[in-house]
Amino acid sequence: MEYETKSVIIGRKKREHDTDEAYPCFISMFDIRNPHTTGEVPKQTIDIPLAHKVIITGLDVNYLVEGNDIVINDLEKIDIRVEEGHIYIKGVQKSEC
Repeated sequence: MEYETKSVIIGRKKREHDTDEAYPCFISMFDIRNPHTTGEVPKQTIDIPLAHKVIITGLDVNYLVEGNDIVINDLEKIDIRVEEGHIYIKGVQKSEC
């Protein structure tokens, strides 16, 4: 599904059961750049119950070591698909000024 947004944070949640092989994930969308530096509430959040892998194609990303999250800035739109435990992400990104 395609979304219009300026940035996203992709993160992993704690597993509900230790026997689960995959992790629950979230993708939060924002109307600002670098949302991790503010207390801004996301305009929308997608929860994915169990994911094995996130595959990001053709976008510049930032990995936040402290929180184990990924931030993608300078977006015009993003396309998110979930298939068989994999999250596929691609989109249109403005070049950073």
